[in-house]
Amino acid sequence: MTRTPPPAPSRRSLLRALTGAAALGTLAGCGVPAAYVEPGDRSVTDESAADRRLTWANWPLYIDTDDDDTSRRPTLDAFEKHTGISVGYTEEINDNDEFFGKISPALMNHQRTGRDLIVVSDWMCARFVRLGWVQRMDRSRQPNVAEHLDPLLRSPAFDPGRGSTVPWQSGITGIAYDRRRLGREIRGVADLWASDLKGRVTLLSGLDEAFALLMQGDGVDITRWTTDDFHRVCDRVEREVHRGQIRRFTGNDYTKDLVSGDVLACQAYSGDVIQLQADNPDIRFVVPESGAELWSDSLMIPDRARHKSNAERLIDYYYQPEVAARLAAWVNYVCPVPAAREVLAASRDKDTAALAGNPLIFPDSAMRGRLAVARDITSTERPELAKRWNTIVGL
Repeated sequence: MTRTPPPAPSRRSLLRALTGAAALGTLAGCGVPAAYVEPGDRSVTDESAADRRLTWANWPLYIDTDDDDTSRRPTLDAFEKHTGISVGYTEEINDNDEFFGKISPALMNHQRTGRDLIVVSDWMCARFVRLGWVQRMDRSRQPNVAEHLDPLLRSPAFDPGRGSTVPWQSGITGIAYDRRRLGREIRGVADLWASDLKGRVTLLSGLDEAFALLMQGDGVDITRWTTDDFHRVCDRVEREVHRGQIRRFTGNDYTKDLVSGDVLACQAYSGDVIQLQADNPDIRFVVPESGAELWSDSLMIPDRARHKSNAERLIDYYYQPEVAARLAAWVNYVCPVPAAREVLAASRDKDTAALAGNPLIFPDSAMRGRLAVARDITSTERPELAKRWNTIVGL
């Protein structure tokens, strides 16, 4: 039977303060020219053949573990056994900005980070790519990635063709609500502003997490949004704050409010809602007709990693449909390997097979048509936009 982990509190973390956002924006732009690393300075001699190991930094609760021994990670253990490559796996990433600050001194000074593989959210990946802090992968060593990566995720604006990043897991930012308590359906962002939801709505506090869905509700194509689009949405959110419609802005703790009934509708992540529905089937998740954001947390090989080939091999291993299926059955996020659906569907375990039909893990064609990957916020835009958003949110 599939084991469903509890929601991780910080997988898609927020920008905590304007000063931090502004500092990162300056670093990623022209404020610190020396921070950029030229392509020829990103690699070192690859020691993979002689040194059969690699180090991998990931988020907590973001890989399958054994039900009886949580120190065991079945898919990773199988990789080590099959390849003879030892993996030093650490759950050290709790916040995108915090981890950026942790390894940026080494990267900007052309030094090794001590990590061969890292996983951060795509909006943060964009900063690493722009700064030249990640190495391009050799797709000739990654036939599974080339064949099985979801077409919706293949070419984000910050990394066309995914030459430097590969999605680890994906997800949808949409709307969750309690159908029984509310007594009606919710179909889109505009429904959040209805009078019967006054004081019972939460929005996500993180700029990068919140803005895309709200823009889509305003009819904006988030693959090419403008700063005018952003400020128009902020005007609307400000009005709703002032009239008491929005109870508060949250991180992942929105789940507590929804479960308790203090909140009846909220911005939410698809993976969290799957977990909540196990205890309360009245909690629904909506991908509005106007669209919802498809996001990813992605794997990258940082500059001067000493075991690049080993890291590329591990990434490709997780793109085998059989392996991707085992991982998807545990984490319950949108699987970036659509072919894994057939593997789960063929499972003899009824609960596992049922996951293949869950559109929040394997979006159906109708839902896929409503999903989009948002254009990321550029380094020059970030200070202005963060200042506006954080003022509204109260950060």
